[in-house]
Amino acid sequence: MLLAYIASAILARPHWLEALAASVVPRMSLGADSISTLVGILGTTISPYLFFWQASQEVEEEKALGRRTIRQRRGATADELRDARLDVVTGMAFSNLVMYFIILATATTLYRAGKHDIETSRQAAEALRPLAGDAAYLLFTLGIIGTGLLAIPVLAGSASYAVAELFGWRSGLNLGWRQGRRFYLVFGGAVLVGMALDLLRTSPIRMLFFSAVLNGLLAPPLMLLVMLVGNNRKIMGEHVNGPWLNFFGWTATGAMALAAAAFLISVV
Repeated sequence: MLLAYIASAILARPHWLEALAASVVPRMSLGADSISTLVGILGTTISPYLFFWQASQEVEEEKALGRRTIRQRRGATADELRDARLDVVTGMAFSNLVMYFIILATATTLYRAGKHDIETSRQAAEALRPLAGDAAYLLFTLGIIGTGLLAIPVLAGSASYAVAELFGWRSGLNLGWRQGRRFYLVFGGAVLVGMALDLLRTSPIRMLFFSAVLNGLLAPPLMLLVMLVGNNRKIMGEHVNGPWLNFFGWTATGAMALAAAAFLISVV
């Protein structure tokens, strides 16, 4: 369903030279709307919950292999690190490719038609009309259901892991109810909050945007900690960050921090 945006963007016939030029050198204003959008885009690219989910799922997989103790799970083989790198690079490449074409399809259809403020999923579905015509709403609905089924365990699960680790509770999707009831209560609570927001007639598009901005504000301190840990030889041993990883890591951390600071200044 996400690949449909690539086809829709192409069929909408954008001005490719203009689009490519704007992709390389975007026109940015210092208004609050532009800065908050930038923070939101960064927040959906490097989201804090991904740190918790990725690390926790690595542990879950090791537990599934029979490594029940911390000693058994200590360290990682070259093959495991290679698999993790392939997993992250592939996922980030695909998600950013889809994100780019969602932006391009929306700009070529909705923005060109003068629709600059999307409040409902029905309005958002119009971006798929070049591909699906009147079936755009059905295609969008199927995509929302699919991404929802993918996102709910990730979002609710990462919140459960983060809270459980904060308070030192037992955590893991391999636990039964008795062993992990506090973990599962946080999981269920996160789902119920989302349902409550829907019942209160809250705009889902606006909530998605606000959550992306919040992610963008929370990411810099977490990225700072990740970089400090990655450069600590006592923790990382031979896997300490190399020059290129430090360059890209600190650049991304600095960019996220500057965007967050600009947003806070614009709000004040």
